[in-house]
Amino acid sequence: MNNTMYRFAAGVAIAAALILVWLSLGVGIIGRDGDPANLMYFGVLAVGIIGSFIARFRPRGMSRALFATALTQTSVATIALTAQLGYPWSGPLELTVLNGFFIALFAGSSWLFRRAAHG
Repeated sequence: MNNTMYRFAAGVAIAAALILVWLSLGVGIIGRDGDPANLMYFGVLAVGIIGSFIARFRPRGMSRALFATALTQTSVATIALTAQLGYPWSGPLELTVLNGFFIALFAGSSWLFRRAAHG
């Protein structure tokens, strides 16, 4: 296992999770501050946390857990865009960009964990 790659992957995942909590609780990604639709993002974090424990924090399993987290983030974005949640405060472009940012972070962390497993 590549220890440096594992640490970097974990750092990206933790940073993404902290920023996601901060934005969804503090500012509100969907709609304005306090919109209940933002609670869906805790499901995203639950997938990552539960997946990490199931994987026992091993790199190959962590890669799968973070990929599942990215897919869950994609599902939340799809639900928000399809149901037009948060309008008029959060438009489709804003929702796509913000959620795409987190999808990229979680998928990137998954890729880094995969590389740590092969290193």
